[in-house]
Amino acid sequence: MAAVLVALAGNPNVGKSTIFNALTGLNQHTGNWPGKTVERKEGRLSLKGMAVTVVDLPGAYSLAARSLEEQIARDFIVRERPDLVVNVVDAANLERNLYMTAQLLETGVPLLVAVNMIDIAKSRGITIHTAALAAGLGVPVVALAAGRGEGLPALKAAMAERLAALPKHELAREVAV
Repeated sequence: MAAVLVALAGNPNVGKSTIFNALTGLNQHTGNWPGKTVERKEGRLSLKGMAVTVVDLPGAYSLAARSLEEQIARDFIVRERPDLVVNVVDAANLERNLYMTAQLLETGVPLLVAVNMIDIAKSRGITIHTAALAAGLGVPVVALAAGRGEGLPALKAAMAERLAALPKHELAREVAV
């Protein structure tokens, strides 16, 4: 039996846990303070017939592992090699968030960027050109406002498309019985 593993990674307070809850139907407590998610949380969903395990990693500014949260996130990405990393970034603080995006790209893991809180960015007069960002990064980019439930169907579709595009042997993660 094959299982697909997807990790949600990004800076603290970018909405990873909100997206995790929306994807999995679970109710992980969310809060606006650093260190809210200190360990990884797991949930499941089905994407176009694929059984997917979603892991909500602790917020990290970098993969350099200067804190426990960063060490947990880095070790999971490097050692577990998820089938897909959804890098959640804050649309209103995009430049700061893209530092970790660059590090994730360097790891070679399949990546999808979820530009969250697009509604807040718009209210501040910030426009995010997702097509240009996707072209510059070389990975798919989806805009959403997870707190309002906006863009979640597009995120699920992009995740399914990205996973379907991977070679089948990369999706063959064996589950111990």
